[in-house]
Amino acid sequence: MLSSSLTTVKSLPLKKRLCFLLKLVCFVSSVLIFCEFLIYYVVIFQCRWPEVKGGAHKGEKETSTSVLKAIILADTHLLGEIKGHWLDKLRREWQMERSFQTALWLLQPDIVFILGDVFDEGKWSSPQAWAEDVRRFRKMFKYPLSTELVVIVGNHDIGFHYEMTTYKINRFEKVFNFTSGKLITRKGINFVIVNSVAMEGDGCAVCRTSEAKLVALSHQLNCSQQKPNHSNKRCSAVEKLPASEPILLQHYPLYRKSDAECSGEDSAPPEEKNIPFKEKYDVLSQEASQKLIWWFHPRLILSGHTHSACEVLHAGKIPEVSVPSFSWRNRNNPSFIMGSITPADFSLQKCLLPYESRVFTIYCAAGALLVILILAHFQLLTPPFYFAQHLISKHKAV
Repeated sequence: MLSSSLTTVKSLPLKKRLCFLLKLVCFVSSVLIFCEFLIYYVVIFQCRWPEVKGGAHKGEKETSTSVLKAIILADTHLLGEIKGHWLDKLRREWQMERSFQTALWLLQPDIVFILGDVFDEGKWSSPQAWAEDVRRFRKMFKYPLSTELVVIVGNHDIGFHYEMTTYKINRFEKVFNFTSGKLITRKGINFVIVNSVAMEGDGCAVCRTSEAKLVALSHQLNCSQQKPNHSNKRCSAVEKLPASEPILLQHYPLYRKSDAECSGEDSAPPEEKNIPFKEKYDVLSQEASQKLIWWFHPRLILSGHTHSACEVLHAGKIPEVSVPSFSWRNRNNPSFIMGSITPADFSLQKCLLPYESRVFTIYCAAGALLVILILAHFQLLTPPFYFAQHLISKHKAV
């Protein structure tokens, strides 16, 4: 029977073979286009900007101009030359590039924040490797003039505290125009950029400089929030900022015992939630966390580092949102945060990206279907009846 099937294959006209081959190419191309391009549009198209109370009573035109639309993502971890395998780089960096570019095209944010660990090996990469990583980052995360990109430093960018050097910090600042203790004000909204790696509290040179900038910025913000008729000699010479409570942007989360209270499909796995966090490694120390709260009295804190989502309240009233990793390399279900922010209020919404496992399942199903179609076309799929008959006849012959 196998020989007759092979004869059938050989007897197929060339025109039919070419037609079938063209159909196979179209099928494979359709699967590739969907899994590598269209799936990002299908998933991200379902995300919507959250409504914010601060603009609800205003006219549509006034609301659209007064609300700042921000995308917040974290922990991209672009692989380096030491630990990065070329296939891993190709797969995961393509996922992040398509996710980012699709989100920009569909959502059109005013500003994008990346909360640290942009690179995986910035803490030890050579000047040549650093330049190559920066080149790839700029290609993946290119953005239009209508959008602003702000990048915060993480421990993988400059190393943990014991690895951090002035050279690594300057190298990062030169590329991303990052400065610890920097204030960014957009549409009357104050964002405070914190180098959380330098919040060690041991009096190192980088730590002292960073904390001094934060203290000065805290004084300026506190003076700006005082009433005009409030007399304070210390604030007389201070340049006033918009009287809006700040939003802190940093890589390390503020201190919390663990992720035990975190929930949601992109939170930490159940087996990891009860593992205690180590201060100055997984989260900031209790002392550093208290300092930031005392200095700024923020209305919102946004952080990364843990690669998992979490929402906690500090001092019973200050919300902190830990943003999960943006990369398939760190989790199967990456996501980012969409924020509609005004000087007086904010509203956040999570936008989930395609699951890596689902894309893999589509490829496996398509591959299995492709094999079946090929076997059926060439009549190599033997029906069970004929297969059993062939075995019986072979047994009788023996």
